[in-house]
Amino acid sequence: MGGGPMPDTVDLLILGAGWTSTFLIPLLTRSKISHAATTTTGRDNTIPFKFDPTSNSLDQYKTLPSAKTVLITFPLTGTGQSDLLTRSYRQIHGGSNNWIQLGSTGIYKNDSDWSDETSPYDTSNARAIAEDELLTHASGCVLNLAGLYGGSRDPKNWITRVAKTKAEVKAKGALHLIHGEDVARAILGVHRHFTPGRRWIITDLHVYDWWDLIESWGAEARERARSTMGEEEAEKLEFVKWVGELMVEEGVRALPRDVETLGRRLDSREFWRTVGVWPSQGRVR
Repeated sequence: MGGGPMPDTVDLLILGAGWTSTFLIPLLTRSKISHAATTTTGRDNTIPFKFDPTSNSLDQYKTLPSAKTVLITFPLTGTGQSDLLTRSYRQIHGGSNNWIQLGSTGIYKNDSDWSDETSPYDTSNARAIAEDELLTHASGCVLNLAGLYGGSRDPKNWITRVAKTKAEVKAKGALHLIHGEDVARAILGVHRHFTPGRRWIITDLHVYDWWDLIESWGAEARERARSTMGEEEAEKLEFVKWVGELMVEEGVRALPRDVETLGRRLDSREFWRTVGVWPSQGRVR
Protein backbone atom coordinates (compact mmCIF):
# COMPACT_ATOMS: atom_id res chain seq x y z
CA MET A 1 0.00 0.00 0.00
CA GLY A 2 3.00 2.25 0.36
CA GLY A 3 3.81 4.79 3.03
CA GLY A 4 2.44 8.25 3.73
CA PRO A 5 -0.87 9.43 5.14
CA MET A 6 -4.07 7.54 4.45
CA PRO A 7 -6.32 9.09 1.77
CA ASP A 8 -9.74 10.47 2.70
CA THR A 9 -11.38 8.62 -0.18
CA VAL A 10 -10.53 5.35 -1.92
CA ASP A 11 -12.10 3.10 -4.49
CA LEU A 12 -11.96 0.00 -2.30
CA LEU A 13 -11.58 -0.39 1.47
CA ILE A 14 -10.55 -3.79 2.81
CA LEU A 15 -11.81 -4.44 6.33
CA GLY A 16 -9.40 -7.11 7.53
CA ALA A 17 -6.16 -7.37 5.54
CA GLY A 18 -5.41 -11.07 5.94
CA TRP A 19 -4.60 -13.88 3.50
CA THR A 20 -6.94 -12.58 0.78
CA SER A 21 -5.25 -9.18 0.75
CA THR A 22 -1.89 -10.72 -0.19
CA PHE A 23 -3.45 -11.39 -3.60
CA LEU A 24 -5.95 -8.54 -3.74
CA ILE A 25 -3.70 -5.58 -2.92
CA PRO A 26 -1.15 -6.35 -5.68
CA LEU A 27 -4.02 -6.73 -8.17
CA LEU A 28 -5.56 -3.42 -7.10
CA THR A 29 -2.17 -1.73 -7.41
CA ARG A 30 -1.60 -3.12 -10.91
CA SER A 31 -5.13 -2.09 -11.89
CA LYS A 32 -4.63 1.43 -10.48
CA ILE A 33 -7.57 1.00 -8.08
CA SER A 34 -7.02 3.21 -5.04
CA HIS A 35 -7.39 1.24 -1.83
CA ALA A 36 -6.84 1.13 1.91
CA ALA A 37 -6.94 -1.73 4.39
CA THR A 38 -7.41 -2.35 8.09
CA THR A 39 -5.92 -4.76 10.59
CA THR A 40 -6.56 -5.05 14.30
CA THR A 41 -3.05 -3.76 15.06
CA GLY A 42 -2.43 -1.34 12.18
CA ARG A 43 0.54 -3.38 10.96
CA ASP A 44 2.13 -2.87 7.55
CA ASN A 45 0.78 0.63 7.04
CA THR A 46 -2.85 -0.41 7.56
CA ILE A 47 -5.52 1.36 9.60
CA PRO A 48 -6.12 -0.01 13.11
CA PHE A 49 -9.72 -1.23 13.25
CA LYS A 50 -11.44 -3.99 15.21
CA PHE A 51 -15.15 -4.45 14.81
CA ASP A 52 -16.92 -4.66 18.18
CA PRO A 53 -20.46 -6.02 17.79
CA THR A 54 -21.35 -4.77 21.29
CA SER A 55 -20.37 -1.12 20.75
CA ASN A 56 -22.31 1.73 19.14
CA SER A 57 -19.31 4.06 19.22
CA LEU A 58 -18.52 5.71 15.90
CA ASP A 59 -14.96 6.74 16.82
CA GLN A 60 -13.25 3.92 14.88
CA TYR A 61 -15.29 4.62 11.77
CA LYS A 62 -14.06 8.22 11.66
CA THR A 63 -10.52 6.94 11.02
CA LEU A 64 -11.65 5.02 7.93
CA PRO A 65 -11.70 6.56 4.47
CA SER A 66 -14.84 6.88 2.40
CA ALA A 67 -14.95 4.16 -0.23
CA LYS A 68 -16.97 3.20 -3.28
CA THR A 69 -16.69 -0.46 -2.25
CA VAL A 70 -16.17 -1.84 1.25
CA LEU A 71 -14.96 -5.45 1.48
CA ILE A 72 -15.52 -7.40 4.71
CA THR A 73 -13.11 -10.33 4.93
CA PHE A 74 -13.81 -11.42 8.51
CA PRO A 75 -16.93 -13.40 9.45
CA LEU A 76 -19.99 -11.65 10.83
CA THR A 77 -22.45 -13.88 12.67
CA GLY A 78 -26.08 -13.86 13.70
CA THR A 79 -28.56 -11.01 13.69
CA GLY A 80 -27.46 -7.40 14.08
CA GLN A 81 -23.74 -7.44 13.25
CA SER A 82 -24.03 -6.65 9.54
CA ASP A 83 -26.56 -3.93 10.24
CA LEU A 84 -24.38 -2.37 12.96
CA LEU A 85 -21.22 -2.37 10.84
CA THR A 86 -22.79 -0.94 7.68
CA ARG A 87 -24.99 1.55 9.54
CA SER A 88 -22.08 2.84 11.65
CA TYR A 89 -19.86 3.32 8.61
CA ARG A 90 -22.63 5.07 6.68
CA GLN A 91 -23.37 7.44 9.55
CA ILE A 92 -19.87 8.83 9.03
CA HIS A 93 -19.31 8.34 5.31
CA GLY A 94 -22.79 8.45 3.78
CA GLY A 95 -24.72 5.74 1.99
CA SER A 96 -23.19 5.80 -1.47
CA ASN A 97 -21.05 2.71 -0.94
CA ASN A 98 -21.28 -0.92 -2.01
CA TRP A 99 -20.59 -3.79 0.38
CA ILE A 100 -19.01 -7.18 -0.30
CA GLN A 101 -18.90 -9.92 2.34
CA LEU A 102 -16.66 -12.97 1.95
CA GLY A 103 -18.34 -16.16 3.13
CA SER A 104 -18.10 -19.93 2.78
CA THR A 105 -19.76 -22.44 0.46
CA GLY A 106 -20.20 -24.58 3.57
CA ILE A 107 -23.72 -23.17 3.94
CA TYR A 108 -24.81 -25.22 0.91
CA LYS A 109 -25.85 -28.59 2.26
CA ASN A 110 -27.25 -30.49 -0.73
CA ASP A 111 -25.13 -33.63 -0.50
CA SER A 112 -26.44 -35.34 -3.62
CA ASP A 113 -26.86 -32.75 -6.36
CA TRP A 114 -25.63 -29.52 -7.91
CA SER A 115 -25.88 -26.21 -6.05
CA ASP A 116 -25.69 -22.78 -7.67
CA GLU A 117 -26.52 -19.23 -6.59
CA THR A 118 -30.25 -20.02 -6.70
CA SER A 119 -30.07 -23.17 -4.58
CA PRO A 120 -31.33 -23.58 -1.00
CA TYR A 121 -28.77 -23.07 1.77
CA ASP A 122 -28.71 -23.43 5.55
CA THR A 123 -30.59 -20.30 6.65
CA SER A 124 -29.99 -21.20 10.31
CA ASN A 125 -26.21 -20.96 9.90
CA ALA A 126 -24.90 -18.02 11.95
CA ARG A 127 -22.78 -16.70 9.11
CA ALA A 128 -25.60 -17.09 6.59
CA ILE A 129 -27.90 -15.10 8.90
CA ALA A 130 -25.42 -12.22 8.94
CA GLU A 131 -24.93 -12.48 5.19
CA ASP A 132 -28.68 -12.32 4.59
CA GLU A 133 -28.81 -9.20 6.74
CA LEU A 134 -26.09 -7.57 4.63
CA LEU A 135 -28.00 -8.43 1.47
CA THR A 136 -31.27 -6.94 2.71
CA HIS A 137 -30.18 -4.04 4.95
CA ALA A 138 -27.30 -2.74 2.83
CA SER A 139 -28.08 -4.23 -0.60
CA GLY A 140 -24.70 -5.90 -0.30
CA CYS A 141 -23.14 -8.75 -2.24
CA VAL A 142 -21.94 -12.02 -0.70
CA LEU A 143 -19.19 -14.16 -2.19
CA ASN A 144 -19.35 -17.68 -0.77
CA LEU A 145 -15.88 -19.05 -1.42
CA ALA A 146 -14.84 -22.65 -2.01
CA GLY A 147 -11.68 -24.03 -0.40
CA LEU A 148 -8.98 -21.39 -0.49
CA TYR A 149 -5.52 -22.24 -1.74
CA GLY A 150 -2.39 -20.47 -2.98
CA GLY A 151 0.57 -18.89 -1.26
CA SER A 152 0.81 -20.37 2.23
CA ARG A 153 -2.23 -22.61 1.68
CA ASP A 154 -1.23 -25.89 -0.01
CA PRO A 155 -4.00 -28.49 -0.54
CA LYS A 156 -1.39 -31.24 -0.39
CA ASN A 157 -1.13 -30.51 3.33
CA TRP A 158 -4.83 -31.19 3.82
CA ILE A 159 -4.74 -34.91 3.08
CA THR A 160 -3.54 -36.01 6.51
CA ARG A 161 -6.10 -33.68 8.11
CA VAL A 162 -9.11 -35.11 6.29
CA ALA A 163 -8.19 -38.79 6.06
CA LYS A 164 -5.90 -40.94 8.18
CA THR A 165 -7.63 -44.30 7.58
CA LYS A 166 -9.00 -46.24 4.63
CA ALA A 167 -12.55 -45.71 5.92
CA GLU A 168 -12.01 -41.95 5.99
CA VAL A 169 -10.64 -42.01 2.44
CA LYS A 170 -13.69 -44.03 1.30
CA ALA A 171 -16.01 -41.35 2.68
CA LYS A 172 -14.40 -38.53 0.71
CA GLY A 173 -16.24 -37.31 -2.37
CA ALA A 174 -16.04 -33.92 -4.07
CA LEU A 175 -13.70 -31.04 -3.28
CA HIS A 176 -14.11 -27.48 -4.59
CA LEU A 177 -11.30 -24.93 -4.65
CA ILE A 178 -10.51 -21.35 -5.56
CA HIS A 179 -7.01 -19.85 -5.81
CA GLY A 180 -6.26 -16.59 -4.03
CA GLU A 181 -5.46 -14.94 -7.36
CA ASP A 182 -8.96 -15.71 -8.55
CA VAL A 183 -10.56 -14.60 -5.29
CA ALA A 184 -8.92 -11.25 -5.98
CA ARG A 185 -10.21 -11.29 -9.57
CA ALA A 186 -13.71 -12.06 -8.29
CA ILE A 187 -13.63 -9.15 -5.83
CA LEU A 188 -12.37 -6.76 -8.49
CA GLY A 189 -15.06 -8.03 -10.85
CA VAL A 190 -17.80 -7.22 -8.32
CA HIS A 191 -16.23 -3.84 -7.57
CA ARG A 192 -16.43 -2.98 -11.27
CA HIS A 193 -19.81 -4.63 -11.94
CA PHE A 194 -21.61 -4.55 -8.62
CA THR A 195 -24.50 -6.97 -8.10
CA PRO A 196 -26.66 -5.61 -5.24
CA GLY A 197 -28.49 -8.12 -3.10
CA ARG A 198 -26.85 -11.15 -4.70
CA ARG A 199 -25.20 -14.18 -3.13
CA TRP A 200 -22.71 -16.00 -5.34
CA ILE A 201 -20.81 -19.27 -5.23
CA ILE A 202 -17.12 -18.84 -6.13
CA THR A 203 -15.13 -21.85 -7.40
CA ASP A 204 -12.48 -22.38 -10.07
CA LEU A 205 -15.10 -24.16 -12.25
CA HIS A 206 -13.75 -27.61 -11.36
CA VAL A 207 -15.10 -30.43 -9.23
CA TYR A 208 -12.18 -32.40 -7.78
CA ASP A 209 -12.34 -36.03 -6.72
CA TRP A 210 -10.69 -36.52 -3.33
CA TRP A 211 -9.68 -40.08 -4.29
CA ASP A 212 -7.90 -38.73 -7.37
CA LEU A 213 -6.04 -36.11 -5.32
CA ILE A 214 -5.18 -38.55 -2.52
CA GLU A 215 -3.83 -41.06 -5.03
CA SER A 216 -1.80 -38.32 -6.77
CA TRP A 217 -0.45 -36.68 -3.63
CA GLY A 218 -0.53 -39.58 -1.17
CA ALA A 219 3.14 -40.51 -1.33
CA GLU A 220 4.21 -36.90 -0.83
CA ALA A 221 1.71 -36.45 2.00
CA ARG A 222 3.09 -39.53 3.71
CA GLU A 223 6.64 -38.19 3.49
CA ARG A 224 5.57 -34.84 4.91
CA ALA A 225 3.80 -36.64 7.75
CA ARG A 226 7.07 -38.17 8.93
CA SER A 227 8.14 -34.82 10.35
CA THR A 228 4.77 -34.02 11.95
CA MET A 229 3.42 -37.41 13.03
CA GLY A 230 6.60 -39.45 13.43
CA GLU A 231 7.92 -42.43 11.46
CA GLU A 232 5.67 -45.04 13.04
CA GLU A 233 2.40 -43.18 12.46
CA ALA A 234 3.41 -42.05 8.98
CA GLU A 235 4.08 -45.66 7.94
CA LYS A 236 0.41 -46.43 8.60
CA LEU A 237 -0.73 -43.90 5.97
CA GLU A 238 -1.05 -46.19 2.95
CA PHE A 239 -2.92 -43.68 0.83
CA VAL A 240 -2.06 -45.06 -2.61
CA LYS A 241 -2.84 -48.63 -1.55
CA TRP A 242 -6.13 -47.61 0.06
CA VAL A 243 -7.34 -45.78 -3.04
CA GLY A 244 -6.38 -48.71 -5.27
CA GLU A 245 -8.22 -51.18 -3.04
CA LEU A 246 -11.27 -48.94 -2.89
CA MET A 247 -11.36 -48.67 -6.69
CA VAL A 248 -11.51 -52.46 -6.91
CA GLU A 249 -14.07 -52.77 -4.12
CA GLU A 250 -16.33 -50.03 -5.47
CA GLY A 251 -16.02 -50.90 -9.16
CA VAL A 252 -14.25 -47.66 -10.12
CA ARG A 253 -12.35 -48.34 -13.35
CA ALA A 254 -10.32 -45.12 -13.41
CA LEU A 255 -9.88 -41.81 -11.64
CA PRO A 256 -11.32 -39.29 -11.33
CA ARG A 257 -14.67 -40.85 -10.55
CA ASP A 258 -17.78 -39.71 -12.42
CA VAL A 259 -18.76 -36.28 -11.11
CA GLU A 260 -22.35 -37.39 -10.55
CA THR A 261 -21.17 -39.92 -7.93
CA LEU A 262 -19.24 -37.43 -5.78
CA GLY A 263 -22.07 -35.93 -3.72
CA ARG A 264 -22.40 -32.14 -3.46
CA ARG A 265 -21.26 -30.27 -6.57
CA LEU A 266 -20.98 -26.50 -6.91
CA ASP A 267 -21.75 -24.55 -10.08
CA SER A 268 -20.26 -21.03 -10.21
CA ARG A 269 -20.58 -20.33 -13.95
CA GLU A 270 -23.21 -17.61 -13.63
CA PHE A 271 -21.06 -15.49 -11.31
CA TRP A 272 -18.08 -15.40 -13.65
CA ARG A 273 -20.33 -14.71 -16.65
CA THR A 274 -22.11 -11.87 -14.84
CA VAL A 275 -18.98 -9.99 -13.73
CA GLY A 276 -17.21 -10.59 -17.02
CA VAL A 277 -14.06 -12.36 -15.84
CA TRP A 278 -13.11 -16.04 -15.58
CA PRO A 279 -10.74 -17.95 -13.27
CA SER A 280 -7.14 -17.72 -14.43
CA GLN A 281 -5.39 -20.48 -12.50
CA GLY A 282 -6.79 -23.61 -14.15
CA ARG A 283 -6.81 -26.87 -12.20
CA VAL A 284 -5.01 -27.21 -8.91
CA ARG A 285 -1.50 -28.53 -9.52
